[in-house]
Amino acid sequence: MTIVPNLNIVPFVSVDHMMKLVLKIGIDTFLRELADVVEEDFLRWESFDKTPRIASHSTDGVIELMPTSDGTLYGFKYVNGHPKNTREGRQTVTAFGVLSDVGNGYPMLLTEMTILTALRTAATSAVAAKHLARKNARTMAIIGNGAQSEFQARAFKAILGVDQLRLYDIDLSASEKCRRNLAGQGFDIVICQSAQDAVEGVDIITTVTADKQYATILSDNMVGPGVHINAVGGDCPGKTELHKDILLRSDIFVEYPPQTRIEGEIQQLPEDYPVKELWQVMTGAIEGRTSDRQITLFDSVGFATEDFSALRYVRGKLHDTGLFAELDLLADPDDPRDLFGMLLRCEASMA
Repeated sequence: MTIVPNLNIVPFVSVDHMMKLVLKIGIDTFLRELADVVEEDFLRWESFDKTPRIASHSTDGVIELMPTSDGTLYGFKYVNGHPKNTREGRQTVTAFGVLSDVGNGYPMLLTEMTILTALRTAATSAVAAKHLARKNARTMAIIGNGAQSEFQARAFKAILGVDQLRLYDIDLSASEKCRRNLAGQGFDIVICQSAQDAVEGVDIITTVTADKQYATILSDNMVGPGVHINAVGGDCPGKTELHKDILLRSDIFVEYPPQTRIEGEIQQLPEDYPVKELWQVMTGAIEGRTSDRQITLFDSVGFATEDFSALRYVRGKLHDTGLFAELDLLADPDDPRDLFGMLLRCEASMA
């Protein structure tokens, strides 16, 4: 299958297509290649339009739009976060995304992004850790073993070589699920009885819990010198995972400060508290890790450029794989000024 030039057609990547695309490319290769594209776009950070995501909050969760453009392409993602959903047999996070041509405004891609968001979040986490964790880091605690945990593990192994995991979740069955899904994939896995036990002696701590509340997943006494913290779960107002004292001891790195100050761990700190931007570390404008005893914290909330990277990466794979459907999404009248005429012609064909 090839992408046809018909102006009404938009390539659509379904969940089934996405799964087959990831598996055809290979999970590790997909994560490494996606990480490369994410980093490419961070390196040209200043070329993007940037705005905090547009969020609609409720007592049950949040629905968000995440737009950005590099002047040539425009992308956005629709995403929700509803922690209670798992009790109803639903995903906590679902998403879809669109990539468009800035020059004419026509969509070039419509795709599922529930699976793709999990992949891009994990790839971004590993890219950040590549710049911030101690060299040769091999051990990682994952606290919160829900839908994102295996993706984090695979990304950190594919990109950094992390192969020793210590798992903890308040629901033991979640940790057992994570261990089962990662069996035979080159990990040494220990299920722990507490978060304190999980972080013992590790190089990297990933927190990826879902509850929409101010929580203390990590307390100050649990974080020793030299650790890199990958704080993923705190991603909206009123939702955090780390005790404030940990933030005060850490060098904090963020994606986009205006968004992270609203949604990230640093919502606990004054608005002018100094943080460092990840893109500046990648470009060499500022230093990341400066010593083996430094505590580094990636206050990850997810930013639109990462979704943009994922969208353009997936679109680049469509021609060779054919893993998409041709969606009749856009009206394309014979005369662009005669949209009503399309209705009349359709009426005539139905008579």
